[in-house]
Amino acid sequence: MLLAVDVGNTNIVIGLFDNDQLVCDWRIRTAPRMTEDEFNIVISSLFSIGKINLSDIHVTVVSCVVPPMMKVLDGYCRKYLGHAPKWIDANVVDMPVLYDNPAEVGADRLVNAVAAYHRYHTSLIVIDFGTATTFDAITAAGEYIGGAIAPGIGIAAEALFQRASKLPRVELLHPPAFAIGKTTVHSMKSGIIFGYAEMVDGMVRRMKEEMKSPEPRVIATGGLAPLMQNVTKTIESVESGLTLEGLLIISRQMAV
Repeated sequence: MLLAVDVGNTNIVIGLFDNDQLVCDWRIRTAPRMTEDEFNIVISSLFSIGKINLSDIHVTVVSCVVPPMMKVLDGYCRKYLGHAPKWIDANVVDMPVLYDNPAEVGADRLVNAVAAYHRYHTSLIVIDFGTATTFDAITAAGEYIGGAIAPGIGIAAEALFQRASKLPRVELLHPPAFAIGKTTVHSMKSGIIFGYAEMVDGMVRRMKEEMKSPEPRVIATGGLAPLMQNVTKTIESVESGLTLEGLLIISRQMAV
């Protein structure tokens, strides 16, 4: 079995593949100060629920944007799984990375780009609504050419709550019915959700102008992607399993 792990700033997404079939997947909180033994306690409980035996896991592939977690994952894999993990970076991805310095591109962005191009085989703009909101551009020839990084929606909402003493925390589960808010909560939801929707549409428009033809397909992933698809004009589809799929594809490429 293949253990696929995507370590983000807020959450860790874990998937288990039996050949090409996703058997189980989980999402846990990222805790950079945990040890490999503490990580084992958490993941062993998940494996127990899924009736997974550690001895069945022969390969582990990891994308990580949180440097302290690399030591944790490396220690966990060597101690409890009996093998070293395979790490995702620009050197192992079977995709030309046309960044000025390819090593700067986050592993999660590369994984999403590989999975998206594998699905569609056309020019793409991939938007990931995570801790940061990232935009990644892929050409019709399958080249990663760059993108943009903005503060995530959750970060923006939390900053507004922390820096403005009279403003409450708001749940961003549904968009408001109107842009003009009649209450403070309504006004905050409008500003955050509709404001980000306009940012997304504006960034997509600018990127499309630079990418020219063929016009790229726009897809989104990440926890808030379904919400934002409903309020933007440019997101064509949501691909929730994009990251794990990308890790599976890259692990195959690394095995060749």
